[in-house]
Amino acid sequence: MTTTLDVRAIDDRTTAPSHRPQRLARLAGLLYLLVLVAGAPPELLVRVPIAAEEGTTAIAAAIRDGADLFRLAALSDLVNIVAFLGVALVLYGLLRSVHAGAARAMLAFNAISVAIMALNTVNHLAAWWFATNADLAASLGSETADGLAATFLELHGIGFSIAEVFFGLWLFPLGWMLWRTRAVPRSIAGLLMIGTVGYLANSAATFLSPDLSHALTPLFTTPPALAEIALLLWLLVKGLALPHTTTKVAA
Repeated sequence: MTTTLDVRAIDDRTTAPSHRPQRLARLAGLLYLLVLVAGAPPELLVRVPIAAEEGTTAIAAAIRDGADLFRLAALSDLVNIVAFLGVALVLYGLLRSVHAGAARAMLAFNAISVAIMALNTVNHLAAWWFATNADLAASLGSETADGLAATFLELHGIGFSIAEVFFGLWLFPLGWMLWRTRAVPRSIAGLLMIGTVGYLANSAATFLSPDLSHALTPLFTTPPALAEIALLLWLLVKGLALPHTTTKVAA
């Protein structure tokens, strides 16, 4: 019995581009879009305006006035957290062949930020709890309950600034791997790496000079925001043009 081996067929199967990486890249883009849609409103439309109120009583009253929206914001935060981890997991699967160490660092920084954000949701819900629970207000006194609500909202802001450190750190290995492979335009990859500096600078300014940070936040956070929006749009429209290679993965 003679077996004929079609070498050309094997070569075609080996070298033909797979559609799976493109589908995964678009899945990462959809998840990143969900991060934007679910993550921005709770911070920009709920917590920031309420925290800007003058005095603990006004802050607690604002939480009570929008209690349902405030509680819905916590749910939106959880959707954002899960989607953000999903982005990192999908990109890790796509990019680990580029450089295993950088891919692990990217995933680790993302996972740390996700853990901080998940724990920080407790501060958000505690602010809602102390502001809206009539029994607590009766036993503690309304001023004390309002003060605790405002305090937990402030603690949420501090937790968000800590998570922001890792928002920045995860962008650098991601941008570096994309720069190295030219899987996206280098302008996007470079802006992602620059975004690391922006997030770290904004977090540092928040702790060193909170009053000054309010003025500097748009300057520091605009580059990473533009980079991430550009990346998610590129993932959705173009996917990732990853090189097809059988070379050994860099460790």
